[in-house]
Amino acid sequence: MRSPYLMVPLLQGFYWFDSGLQSFLRERGWPTLTHSQSMVMMNVTTGTTRPVEIARNVGVSRQAVHVTLMQMQKLGMIEFRDDPSDRRSKIVVLTEIGEPMRRDAQLAVTIMTQRLSERIGKAQVSALVSAFGVDWGDPIDFEAEAAGG
Repeated sequence: MRSPYLMVPLLQGFYWFDSGLQSFLRERGWPTLTHSQSMVMMNVTTGTTRPVEIARNVGVSRQAVHVTLMQMQKLGMIEFRDDPSDRRSKIVVLTEIGEPMRRDAQLAVTIMTQRLSERIGKAQVSALVSAFGVDWGDPIDFEAEAAGG
């Protein structure tokens, strides 16, 4: 039975992609990533390099992202460099290990998107990309609404 709630298929879609990504990377000899590491890697590979922005995109605290980034640094995937636009801050960059892993991850996502198109149709995948590519605005703050704000 299908869930009437959008959030359930959203999460199922995320886990479908993440499971395929993990399988592809393992097949290529890469270490298994946690879901958090996978989400951080996707942010870094799409150009989000400031930890605070990664935390915002992933929906976790800066401290949680810091822990994940430190794990990834230990694995040799990323390193921290001074932010050229703000010397007080650091940015995340891929290392010589992280860069080929990024290329393999992008290849995996391309292949999975193609396979999904074969399974559910190109128009359906295009509609998903369109719907999720639109700016949804800030999250709904029910507490502020209840307080009259």
